[in-house]
Amino acid sequence: MRARTKIAAVFVAALLTGLASAENKYDYCLLCHGTNANGNYGIRAPKLSGMEPWYLTRQLENFAAGIRGAPEQDFSGHEMRVVGIRLQQEKVLGEAVKFITALESKKPVHTVSGNVKAGKEIYQTCVACHGAKGEGNATLQSPALASRSDWYLATQLRNFKAGLRGADPRDTLGAQMAAIGGTLKDEQAITDVVAYINTL
Repeated sequence: MRARTKIAAVFVAALLTGLASAENKYDYCLLCHGTNANGNYGIRAPKLSGMEPWYLTRQLENFAAGIRGAPEQDFSGHEMRVVGIRLQQEKVLGEAVKFITALESKKPVHTVSGNVKAGKEIYQTCVACHGAKGEGNATLQSPALASRSDWYLATQLRNFKAGLRGADPRDTLGAQMAAIGGTLKDEQAITDVVAYINTL
């Protein structure tokens, strides 16, 4: 797995270098994240289009700073760290975010199924920050959850629960989610709550 991470990092770095002079220098985002950044399940690249610009900005900054993507087991995070660092170094992170947020967002295909009724009960813990309809809350810096890649939501809940995300002392918002992740008793709870989010 460690070798896979190194190869992926080299690959992403090569993309950033080789495509910087393309017609749109941020088209490399779409190579992984799909047409209009609507996600690519096959290579586990989540949907980015439709995300709030402030959330995208924070996550890219976190990747660049090593707040996110640093744990050895977070293979996808390692790949995104390369991107975040490069965008910071070239001082074009804001431009990249503008490119992504201007893309047409489409509803993703659902890949997670579970007990929606049980998931609704679990989701009541999430309402205060993410909204009853999963619409998010900019004031609280809580992103929307509705119309996101469901497999990615489940993966991130696992990461929070396992301490792969939200453990860095600089990540105060992530720490809140890590605490929430700790309340999810098992894998079934994760799939149930994500199944409910799919209905929002």
